[in-house]
Amino acid sequence: MGAKIADLILYNANVLTMNCRKPRAELVAVRDGVIIHVGRNTDLDLFQGRGKPIDCEGVTVIPGFNDAHIHVLAYASNLLSLDCSPASVKSISDIRDKLRQQAQRIPPGTWIKGSGYNEFYLVERRHPTRRDLDRAAPHHPVKLTHRSMHACVLNSLALSLAGITVETPDPPGGLIDRELETGEPSGVLYGMNSYINEKVIPPLTEDEITRGLKLAGEKLLSLGITSIQDTTVSNGYAQWQFFRRLKEKGELLLRVSMMFGYDALAGFRERGLSYGYGDSALKLGAVKITPDETGGYLNPPQEELNEMVLQAHEAGFQVAIHAVEEGMVEAAVNSLEYCLSRCPKADHRHRLEHCSVCPPGLLRRLKAVKAIVVTQPAFIYYSGERYLKDVPEEQLRWLYRTKSFLKGGLKAAASSDCPVAPPDPLKGIYAAVTRKAENGQVLLPDKAISPRDALRLYTLAGAYASFEEHQKGSIEVGKLADMVVLSADPAGVFPDEIKDITVEKTIIGGKAVWER
Repeated sequence: MGAKIADLILYNANVLTMNCRKPRAELVAVRDGVIIHVGRNTDLDLFQGRGKPIDCEGVTVIPGFNDAHIHVLAYASNLLSLDCSPASVKSISDIRDKLRQQAQRIPPGTWIKGSGYNEFYLVERRHPTRRDLDRAAPHHPVKLTHRSMHACVLNSLALSLAGITVETPDPPGGLIDRELETGEPSGVLYGMNSYINEKVIPPLTEDEITRGLKLAGEKLLSLGITSIQDTTVSNGYAQWQFFRRLKEKGELLLRVSMMFGYDALAGFRERGLSYGYGDSALKLGAVKITPDETGGYLNPPQEELNEMVLQAHEAGFQVAIHAVEEGMVEAAVNSLEYCLSRCPKADHRHRLEHCSVCPPGLLRRLKAVKAIVVTQPAFIYYSGERYLKDVPEEQLRWLYRTKSFLKGGLKAAASSDCPVAPPDPLKGIYAAVTRKAENGQVLLPDKAISPRDALRLYTLAGAYASFEEHQKGSIEVGKLADMVVLSADPAGVFPDEIKDITVEKTIIGGKAVWER
């Protein structure tokens, strides 16, 4: 019997397959973008490679990382704006310096955008205001976006262009912060970021967005991410078409599942596009619904939220509900209970995005409705210091309880929520295993999970969360050949060393798309 033909053979590797029936291997063979064999080094004689087999010299190979909750267009936009993240600035003075330098480079009247600021990590421990921004760039409209993307700051010129004055009422779901002495807008806006982006600031050109996405794609590939689930609520048919053009031109190598906002549901249905439409490179994902409690009340009201979830469900779509605080988690659970009581479906896989504060009663209800929780372990690393200082004890004990999700019988997947946090999966795995913040403080250490469980959250569990576990997420025969070569085994080093592991090579469809 002749040797089998393979396009790629990795051997002498420490392969962590994420397949519970065959958790480890030494050799992986690929043909036509699909895995055709997973076995031992001695199986090398079975194959005839079109290229020379690659001796991995014992390094670790895992399935490609799947970021189950990311905002890739916002990330692309951020990469084109001024970096005001804690890694780049330490104070409002530093932000002003960046704005001043940018103002000197571009004509007056041109928008200046900065992103990623976090008031907790600024020396002043407060949000910048319009007066701070005016000092740096009075003749340019300025918008700074908070790390959370749920707040932003405008300078006086930008406020004027937005038509926001002392007499402007708070919009539904939004809040205009005001100076105590004058009642004038301070420049800080809550829940209005999307409105400013869509209605006030001139949109980026398609060439600018494409340039930003190329930067974003290169960064994500360098971190071992081969699949993303874009959860942007403002996505619609135009964004779907844009992603399709990028795919057709080969300008976006990542595999994409694109969610879209509830308002776009009717348009997709009219065009005959159903859940899962597309292929392994680009598919249509869940309906994203983003209720909020800005102003102290649920928006949309519970009855309306219930009907939105039910309509998407009856249309055959998975639903992904943004729910952070306990009240929002309860509202999301209420809507799922309502939906499933009227239209039962066994394998719906409706999702709660974040589920940050989840006491035991809500966790039991989530299990009863078989919801998937998409959590962000890296928030512990990047924001743990702030949580320990600012989050009340009665909430802190229920915060990002990854172990409780798994022990409670819930299906869970992990993500970055980038650009809210950097998209490095290994930092997230480190945080899930150690529960340590960047400064070394520990948050709820009894909720730590094993490295194997953490790896699964970023690979196979991510694929399950988008109904793609039969295509990817583990290294098995018949699955897509998306893999990552790591400098060390996350399950074989001391936990504190996980964050220092590097990605050496990223493979999509059997082809190396990034190498160190």
